Formats: sequence, structure tokens, C-alpha cells
Amino acid sequence: MNDHHIDINPLLLNVDKAILYGVIKHELCHYHLHLEGKGYRHADQDFKKLLQAVGGLRYTPRLQQPKFHYQCIVCQQDYFRIRCLDVRKYACGKCAGRLKLAKDY
Repeated sequence: MNDHHIDINPLLLNVDKAILYGVIKHELCHYHLHLEGKGYRHADQDFKKLLQAVGGLRYTPRLQQPKFHYQCIVCQQDYFRIRCLDVRKYACGKCAGRLKLAKDY
């Protein structure tokens, strides 16, 4: 905010233009509210109202597709991850059961 530059992920240049415009509107809302001294953070009501008024995106859509599919052995809860994880180190967040690699894309 202090240097008055807007940062946009370069991966957004390869997606639909409507998504890119929504993200640009989102960042401009941050910028405008910061300059006015109003609430510019995501949780602030000023930000939420302005973002809705201009039609900006609240969240950026997922830019990368998950490459790994893990599943809990006990409750069959699914977990999709972009990076590989060590199943000996992590457990299910729902029931604390062990995880197994269900599919590697």
C-alpha cells in the first residue's frame, strides 16, 4: 500500500478476462479506500460495500488444478492437494485417521 502499486498474480493473465477484471476491481477497491483513510481490509464493511457496488470479485478462483488426491482410511474424507504430502506425518482433520494416496494425476 505504501508504494501505491497494485500487484496481480501473473497466472491471472491466462484466465478469462471477466475474472481478471474482477480481480483488478478488487485491488482498486483496496487502493481507493486506503487513500481515503477508510477500511480497506477484507473484513472491513467499507471494503465489502464498495466491492459489491463495483462488481469486483471477493475471492480469486483456484488457478492450479490439484495433482494429488488423498483419502482418509477411516471416514473416506477426500483431500485434494497441489503438492505431495507425507502420509506418515499428516492425519485426517475430521477423525484423525490415517491418509492414503487415492489418485496421482
